[in-house]
Amino acid sequence: MKREMRILYKNPIYGFCMVAFPVLVIVFFTSMMDEGQPEQLPVGIVDLDNTSTTRALVRRLDAFQNTEVVAYFSSVPEARRAIQENRIYAFLYFPKGTTSDLLAQRQPKISFYYSMTSITSGSLLFKDLKTISTLGSAAVGQATMQARGFTPEQIKTFLQPIRIDLHQIANPWTNYNVYLSTMLIPGCMMLFIFLISAYSLGMELKFKRGKEWLRMADGNIVVAILGKYLLQTLIWLAVVYCYQYYIFGVLHFPHLGSPWYLVLLGLMEVLASQGFGIFAFGLMPSLRMSMSVCSLWAVLSFSMAGSAFPLMGMDGALQAVSWLFPLRHYFMLYQICVFNGYPLLEAWFHFAALAAFILMPWLVINKVKNAMLTYVYIP
Repeated sequence: MKREMRILYKNPIYGFCMVAFPVLVIVFFTSMMDEGQPEQLPVGIVDLDNTSTTRALVRRLDAFQNTEVVAYFSSVPEARRAIQENRIYAFLYFPKGTTSDLLAQRQPKISFYYSMTSITSGSLLFKDLKTISTLGSAAVGQATMQARGFTPEQIKTFLQPIRIDLHQIANPWTNYNVYLSTMLIPGCMMLFIFLISAYSLGMELKFKRGKEWLRMADGNIVVAILGKYLLQTLIWLAVVYCYQYYIFGVLHFPHLGSPWYLVLLGLMEVLASQGFGIFAFGLMPSLRMSMSVCSLWAVLSFSMAGSAFPLMGMDGALQAVSWLFPLRHYFMLYQICVFNGYPLLEAWFHFAALAAFILMPWLVINKVKNAMLTYVYIP
């Protein structure tokens, strides 16, 4: 361990990849999405009717949290060009005669166009534009029924015959920071742990220090591995637990599970990632190839975790392959035990999978020893 302390102290790559870059990732993602979800998305208006009714609807649209009316256009082609130039994300179109048709109950057609180039902005604006279109017809219906002498309760029942009672479990604010940062940041940390774990062994081979390293452990590869990675494990655990304290203690991300689940989850995350990094080097005892495998596996993990795109919507083959990614099991443990507060027994298979990643170096430990003793480094 003293030898590893000197190596970590002399090589600045360890300091950057184990402390500086993870802290930068934490600050970047949590501050980028600190508003919870995008607000004040730019929207345009094409109002060829230009009456008090359409202007009132535009003011209501502008009052929505996610929408900001930034421009008025004289024609649909002009507004469409603005969407294509990325100046606005959507526009609302009132044809001439909209108000008169509304009052005469002739069902005028109000159109709204939105860009789905960005799925998040498109979905949020669709909701607001659809709501404002519904409000327009409801306002006219309310005025007509009031003129005919209907009571407020009758009007409410007619305009909304079924009242929706909506419950968004665990994340009622639809906070993107809550469900994206808790996957992206651990995924980036796993990437750094993968790379540093393979890099540490590769550097022994590159600088021909493998025999010296084994000699200090009396030829016992298990002692050598433990001595090399114990200090790194402590540093990674400190970083992971600081990250957990920051998002759950400072930012108050929701969590229903026991705090001990967080401690266990952080420990499993670090040990499983180190296990995979050592396994990758043992599988291909080459600094370049092992780090390439680690990079590829970590990047694919973001897609296979099932956060951005649900795993149940993927093909059966991809669902089977997803079990080979540590981030998938980490994310499921977080979702089941921390986010929703279920006991660990409900996620035992994912816990067992992470334990398997921790034990993976045993499959290649003799090959690592043989590489240190006999292999010649090839750039």
